[in-house]
Amino acid sequence: MKVVIAGGAGQVGTVTARAFQRDGHEVVVLSRKPISAAWRVAEWDGKSFGAWVEDVDGADVILNLAGRSVNCRYTPENRRLIMDSRVDSTRVIGQAIAQASRPPKVWLQASTATIYSHRYDAPNDDNGILGGDEPNAPDTWRFSIAVAKAWEQALNEANAPNTRKVALRSAMTMSPDSGGIFDTLLSLVRHGLGGKAGDGRQYVSWVHDKDFVRALYWILEHEDMAGAVNIAAPNPLPNAEFMATLRRAWGIRIGLPATRAMLEVGAVFLKTETELILKSRRVISSRLADSGFQFQSPEWSGAAEDLCSRWSVIRNQ
Repeated sequence: MKVVIAGGAGQVGTVTARAFQRDGHEVVVLSRKPISAAWRVAEWDGKSFGAWVEDVDGADVILNLAGRSVNCRYTPENRRLIMDSRVDSTRVIGQAIAQASRPPKVWLQASTATIYSHRYDAPNDDNGILGGDEPNAPDTWRFSIAVAKAWEQALNEANAPNTRKVALRSAMTMSPDSGGIFDTLLSLVRHGLGGKAGDGRQYVSWVHDKDFVRALYWILEHEDMAGAVNIAAPNPLPNAEFMATLRRAWGIRIGLPATRAMLEVGAVFLKTETELILKSRRVISSRLADSGFQFQSPEWSGAAEDLCSRWSVIRNQ
């Protein structure tokens, strides 16, 4: 296949591009910045036409992961950049597909499991309760959900009648790559700071990087998979248990906890938001499971051990 990955310079894009190229597919990454990679990189600005549209015409698959990182303070300017980078890139890809003489068969569009409600009682499956209306929800949480809904709306509005559109409501993809979420969490553990966050009751949804790629292949191979699809391991668990499991996998028994107040202060200094830590994301992938997909890493314990091992190998090379 010819696979075009927009916004493919980040962690998830790199994981995906590496896997598809390893399997013999032609990979083209669209990036705002010139990067050195084992695959071809085409320049784009994420909002207007350029030479990159020629790669969309005739591609088998386009995967759009473009969007400004949410790991920042939600200032008015950052909010604008977060929203516009997602909506604009989705719209311009839709326009490129609409004018293509040979449009891609499948459009995989990044979304997020953050779109679901903050809850503890039961998991959100692919038809779960969308968030935004929870009582006392912080403004930052409402903003993130508004972004997710606008992202998917731009996908749904795109004129692409001959292209199957899939919104990937993915949980955090865990890979050993530098700068990814697993690398950040393991750094906390390694420095003795990997205790529970807040009261530790909030659920963490996650997916092993190899299962993420396997899920993409599964979706590509099953033509009935269209619309919103959750990609999350079947066993999310509370933050306290999640971090304790990661500590055991690394061989450290104790991790200092952080109260909610400590997290709020720390988030200011680290220029990020506590939503990334404190919102309860309890999400499962019913559509994948019902279609016969089986996760190779359904439990966090096994996934954490594998990721710790691979992380050590990469750092010792």
